[in-house]
Amino acid sequence: MLETALVALTTYFATIGPLDVAAIFAALTPHNTSSERRAIAVKGTLMALGILLLFAAFGDALLHLFGISLAALRTAGGILLLLIAIDMVFARPSGGVTTTEEENREATAKHDISVFPLATPLIAGPGAMGATILLVANAEGDWQIIGLVVASLIAMLALTCLLMLVAAQIQRLFGITGLHVISRVFGVLLAALAVQFIFDGIASSGLLGGS
Repeated sequence: MLETALVALTTYFATIGPLDVAAIFAALTPHNTSSERRAIAVKGTLMALGILLLFAAFGDALLHLFGISLAALRTAGGILLLLIAIDMVFARPSGGVTTTEEENREATAKHDISVFPLATPLIAGPGAMGATILLVANAEGDWQIIGLVVASLIAMLALTCLLMLVAAQIQRLFGITGLHVISRVFGVLLAALAVQFIFDGIASSGLLGGS
C-alpha cells in the first residue's frame, strides 16, 4: 500500500507540477487582489479535481468502449509519462503538464483564469488525465488501491492550491534555478516509473510469448 501511495504521489507531482503551476499562476495574476487570487486558486483546483475524478470514475468504461486493453494503456501511458519526464529533466516547457505559449497569450486577456487555463490544461492536463486513468486501471478493481490513488490526487491538488496561495514567496525562496532542480529530480523519478509502466505493459501483452 505504501508503494502504491508513493508511486501515485510521485506521478501526480510530476504530471500536475505544483511548483510550475504556482509559478505560472503568479505570472498570470499580477494585477489581481489577494482575495481574487485566493478565489481563483480554490475554484480552479476544485474544477480540476472534478475533471480528474471523472477520468478516475469513467476511464475504465472509456477503455472498454474503444476496446483498449490494460496492457496497451500501460505501454501508451508509460510512453506519455516518459516524454513528460524528459522535458522535466531538460527543464523544457511541455504541453503535457503546462500551457502552451498560445494558451498563455489568451489567458493574459482574461480576468478569471480559474477554468482556462488554470483548471485545464494547467492542473488537469493531458499528463494528469492519462496518469489518473492508468493508476486506476492498474488497481484492477481493488477499492483500497483506488482509494489510495484518489487520496494521493486530493493531497497533490491541496498542495498545488496551497503553493498558488503563496506563489510569490515560493518564487523568491527557490528562484528559477531552484524550481528547475526540483523539476529535474522528479523528472528522473518519473522516467523510471514510466519505463516500468512500459515494461509491465509489454510483459502483460503476451508479445514476448509469456503466459
